[in-house]
Amino acid sequence: MRTRFPDFRLGNVLATSFTATLTERCGNAVERIPTPQRLVDWLAVSGLAVESCTSVQLELARELREAIHAAATAAATQAPLPASAVRIINDRSVQGRAAAVLTPEGDRRWRLTPASGVEDALSVIAADAISIVAGERDGKLALCASPTCRAAFFDTSQSRTRRWCDMNTCGNRQKKARFIANQRKNETAARTGDV
Repeated sequence: MRTRFPDFRLGNVLATSFTATLTERCGNAVERIPTPQRLVDWLAVSGLAVESCTSVQLELARELREAIHAAATAAATQAPLPASAVRIINDRSVQGRAAAVLTPEGDRRWRLTPASGVEDALSVIAADAISIVAGERDGKLALCASPTCRAAFFDTSQSRTRRWCDMNTCGNRQKKARFIANQRKNETAARTGDV
């Protein structure tokens, strides 16, 4: 059984889940991997367990995370991909030694060896980013409609019209804000007789 960390948002796509380790990008940003150990924890929860992580490897991971977010944002808005983001993603992709394996259920999983390090796990994340930005998977990249979040996510809904990176956080927060605003508007109208 995988350990769950309540502050890690794990979506349906590894690369965009990784970008969600920095949340509220347009508000009061929250770093979900502030230490090397937290990156080790996130990788383990994501099926990419490694033994340890250095501060330098953590910085490489954050650099990859931001490159993926930049490329995913560009793809979602149909803008040109930033050259620096493409370079970082490609560099991380070719630096690892992970292997794709087929499970008995017919799913693809990534296998790291006991000697695998953070760079190997980052190569898997980079390869996943390449797959979604290149349009190889069924779905589309989108940006969260929350003005403080703006996370990139991979929309696999049937209509491809999903608005929130996570309904339990951003979606509910926006619905609550609209409810409170409407409630205040109705109370003001009742006090002033504009009902």
